[in-house]
Amino acid sequence: MRIIVLFNLKPGVTAADYEQWAHDSDLPTVRALPSIAGFDVYRSTGLLGGGDPPYAYIEIIDVADMDRFQADVATPEMQAIAAEFGKIADATFVTTEAL
Repeated sequence: MRIIVLFNLKPGVTAADYEQWAHDSDLPTVRALPSIAGFDVYRSTGLLGGGDPPYAYIEIIDVADMDRFQADVATPEMQAIAAEFGKIADATFVTTEAL
């Protein structure tokens, strides 16, 4: 399963602060979870054809084992990461499946 997270930073949170936190905490912690096959964060740069994107950042989370993922995100370490993320960003989490 792939989870796509679309988000903007909350007022008062700078891109530099978020990106430092992502590199130092979020990316290494999530990538180390046994249930994760891949995890990347992208900065939006625009819309194809022009214009401003509706979201500043996009996360792509590839989950290898959803049951294990649910257990992984329930750990105190991941609960702390999730709480920090909630203070930083307003996010929409979209679950997907390949056609």
